[in-house]
Amino acid sequence: MAASEIPHPDPAHAAASEQAEWRGLKGDVEGIADVAAERGRGLMDAARLQAQTFVEGRKNDAAQSVHDLAKTLRDSSKDFEDRPNIKAFFDSAADGLSQLGGSIESRSFADFYGEAEAFARRAPVAVAVGTFVAGFIAARFIKSSSLPPEGDARDSFRA
Repeated sequence: MAASEIPHPDPAHAAASEQAEWRGLKGDVEGIADVAAERGRGLMDAARLQAQTFVEGRKNDAAQSVHDLAKTLRDSSKDFEDRPNIKAFFDSAADGLSQLGGSIESRSFADFYGEAEAFARRAPVAVAVGTFVAGFIAARFIKSSSLPPEGDARDSFRA
């Protein structure tokens, strides 16, 4: 075979072949992305369900604690039979706590979240101030509970 007889690839055919390979690769990547997205949605759904189950359990525990506190207040009010004003105060507080416990039991986490979000939208300054105060209290608590460093610099100035 002479040098002129070596077949030269057709540039149009090579370009079409390359485009077909890129389309195939693109399809493969899209398929992988779809599978990853679907698995991600499944993971998020599982995490959301687990979080809701945890919150529901804690919500029921909180409601039971409030009911127990109301019962304790009612029991304490029996000691004040001879003082009707004090007894009425304890009974009123116990009734309010019983209502709160029932409200906690009957509402879902989504209800609580919606109410908190609505409050934050109605009173953003109150939320900001509350967050600041909570952060300040937490910082003070953390600072006060930490151990003093050994060899405090002030110790070297003491006689």
